[in-house]
Amino acid sequence: MNIISYNVNGIRAAINKGFIDWLKAAKPDVLCLQETKAHEDQLMLHLFEEAGYPYHYWFSAQKKGYSGVAVLSKHEPKHVEFGTGIETMDYEGRNLRVDFNDISVMSLYLPSGTNDDRLDFKLNYMAEFQEYVDDLKQQIPNLVICGDYNICHEAIDIHNPIANKNTSGFLPVEREWIGKFIDSGFIDTFRHFNKDPHQYSWWSYRANARNNNKGWRIDYCMATQNLENNLERAYILPEAKHSDHCPIGVEFKF
Repeated sequence: MNIISYNVNGIRAAINKGFIDWLKAAKPDVLCLQETKAHEDQLMLHLFEEAGYPYHYWFSAQKKGYSGVAVLSKHEPKHVEFGTGIETMDYEGRNLRVDFNDISVMSLYLPSGTNDDRLDFKLNYMAEFQEYVDDLKQQIPNLVICGDYNICHEAIDIHNPIANKNTSGFLPVEREWIGKFIDSGFIDTFRHFNKDPHQYSWWSYRANARNNNKGWRIDYCMATQNLENNLERAYILPEAKHSDHCPIGVEFKF
């Protein structure tokens, strides 16, 4: 099973930049999208079906043009879970899970902490999400949580760790949380295979950051530790340029 995760920063804008052709070429079994910024009635859903994804699920924010996640699949899941049941999370459309026989895949879009109010919201979200996942793993041991975590874990994951040490996304409290999240029973699948620096998944639109590869690795495919022997590879696809993020992926063998 090949799973790709992609923060598209607006699915309609991404489609206008050639996203559908990219999807047909990439051909993941499951595609997790974040920051879709659209409701289903604003989309031409037949485009996804014609690309080979008859099963597509959308969980949008109540606020139009904001946040939102989706999962596209070649195969029909046995269950789809929209949201977490936690109101503070769900009104912004940030969690969507599809369950298959061997594995369950969640598309996650953690908030950014761009100002004090949003940082407090993010920290609360992180705490509630950890509790939710701790319970979820008891029911679903084979769990993959893909998406935009809006956090760099280590200095290797950001182009300038010293200058960004007080910037949300690389704050000590955020880095500590994602470290503990991994320690709670997850594998950062990309780092499992690749220890090299300068591997990023997001670049600012400012100062020609992407061309200079001055980026952040804030997108992850996290897999529960019991899936370690099923891991085949994990990768980043920086050549895909439909967004300020790029796709990331992981492959499993069952």
